[in-house]
Amino acid sequence: MSEKAERDKKAITSYYSELNRFGQNGEYERAIKAANKILNLAPHEFLAFQYKVICLIELSKFDEAIRLLNGNAQFDNQLTFEKAYCLYRANKHDESLKIVDQIEDLDLRSKELKAQILYRLERYEEAAALYRDIVKNTDDDYEDERHTNLSAVMVYLDNEQTKDRIEDLRDNTYELCYNKACLLIAHGQYAEAEKKLRQCEKLCREMLEEEEASEEEIDVDLALIRIQLAFVYQKQGRVKEAHQLYTANLKIKLDDAALMAVASNNVVCINKDQNLFDSKKKMKLALNDTLVYKLPSKQRKYIALNNAILNYYIHQTEQCEKICKNIEKTWPELTMFTAILRALNMLKGDDAKEAIALLEKVPVNRKQDELFIKLCIAQLYLVQGDKVEACKILENLGENSYKPGIVGALTTLYLGLGNEEKALRVFERSVDWYKKNKNEEVNLTSMWRQAADFHIRNGHPQVAANSLEELLKSNKGDKKITAQLVLACSQFDKTRALELSKQLPSIDTLSTNIDIESLQLSAPSSLNLKKSPAVKQDSQPGTPKSDGGIDKKKKHKKRKGKLPKNYNSSIPPDPERWLPKYERTGYRKKRDRRAKDVIKGSQGTASGQAEQYDFSSKVAEQEVESPVVEPSPRVKYQQKKGQQKKKNKRR
Repeated sequence: MSEKAERDKKAITSYYSELNRFGQNGEYERAIKAANKILNLAPHEFLAFQYKVICLIELSKFDEAIRLLNGNAQFDNQLTFEKAYCLYRANKHDESLKIVDQIEDLDLRSKELKAQILYRLERYEEAAALYRDIVKNTDDDYEDERHTNLSAVMVYLDNEQTKDRIEDLRDNTYELCYNKACLLIAHGQYAEAEKKLRQCEKLCREMLEEEEASEEEIDVDLALIRIQLAFVYQKQGRVKEAHQLYTANLKIKLDDAALMAVASNNVVCINKDQNLFDSKKKMKLALNDTLVYKLPSKQRKYIALNNAILNYYIHQTEQCEKICKNIEKTWPELTMFTAILRALNMLKGDDAKEAIALLEKVPVNRKQDELFIKLCIAQLYLVQGDKVEACKILENLGENSYKPGIVGALTTLYLGLGNEEKALRVFERSVDWYKKNKNEEVNLTSMWRQAADFHIRNGHPQVAANSLEELLKSNKGDKKITAQLVLACSQFDKTRALELSKQLPSIDTLSTNIDIESLQLSAPSSLNLKKSPAVKQDSQPGTPKSDGGIDKKKKHKKRKGKLPKNYNSSIPPDPERWLPKYERTGYRKKRDRRAKDVIKGSQGTASGQAEQYDFSSKVAEQEVESPVVEPSPRVKYQQKKGQQKKKNKRR
């Protein structure tokens, strides 16, 4: 061996010792430098190359690691897992799955990576099957983590597959407990989910307190659970509590952009067409570009739809139209909703005909969606004031036209048009249809009541009786319905009315256990039961009557008004007695020393001039004969109606 080779070998050995030391201490940057020194001396040294790739992964420099792996073909087949993992972390899931599929015998770590890639690609069925296989065939310290991932996948599976497995899921850790709560939410079991989230919050706090985490760190970790709890409140209709929780957790500086996006989007939903400035700020958080890889498509599509609705509320019609078209391209299943939003935009521009034409072209796959679209078209006709066309749409809904809500709407519209015959026909047709097609799922009580009332008002007792008979079947023993049926049958079938009347309680039965005194006491004072004329005449039969047999009405004497002390009727009252002192004629203002022309009494004036300025004898004359006099405050005083009434009363 040459001297240079011997020297290089010693250097490589020392570099490996450095590499090992830096790796154990977590000094990955220095470890990379040590690996580079080894590779400069020996480019075919696989161990140094592998160590460098692992250090880049530890530093989250996945793109750099991918470039390094692609640039060295000699080690390509030996670091397949590392390359697949780097591609997965770089959000290149399809490429990562291709590399994993090339591995012939998948070891445990490759299976777990593949299951996670399938989860990110939203291939939940395959991911769940792979996780079940891993859980079944492994037994190590990572069992809780695998169960957590399996329960996370189950949230997105078909409800029928997971319905019977909820109780079997473990909840001994807060992650498992949280995922179980999410599964309960997916099944609509919000009360149970709320309890589970409370349990999850307790478990998480206990764990963090054991690790001696600060209160701020605990709040950050609990934000996920609390935001999910806010969602449960929102679904339960407890909107105020939900809004408070969302707002409180958004104030915390969270590192999870996906969590902040979900909370912001839900606040926008709560705001609706209110607090639009706040909604606009929140929507910016929800539309972060990095969320493409952090949120599943189901959440992203609803955020996009909410953004379109927000633009509709803030009257950004062009932007709303643009967003709707992008949604239709990316998520065609939302075409119906975007079409309705676009139609509303057209309605703002008075293009109702184009809006209707747009909705008529919307492709629908389900009968429920078809009904929704037709109801929207009917609403647009009503907005235009065209009730006739709206009725035609509702009449041509097939079996849906017999739904209680549609029947009620049609009846109201026909009555609004003044066409009682058609309204009557709608009820008759609906009654006949439900007799032939018994539907136990729909509660028809309200419809039968409305039909009976309508027919009775319009003089069709026989048809009303049919409706009441149907109503009595579902409400057996209801005395009120029986009484109405008796009244209806008495007009065309007296024997039937007599039979039904026997089911009603007698007057004696109804009048038992009635306390007359308590009724009189509880009666309104305006009725005055004790002083009614009929009771007086019956209770006092011997009271003599006046001539002609008519009682004379008692005349109530008017009370005399109270007069002030020392009142003298011979002296007329002062006409200015109700005016304040400063408005009276003889009132003298305080002298203003700053005024230039000050009147200093009668000095230098004749007796005739003194009489000229004495208004006391001319008050009545001025009030009558001086229409051009400047209005005094007295007029303003008289405008106060309450005070004027008092004045008249006391006179």
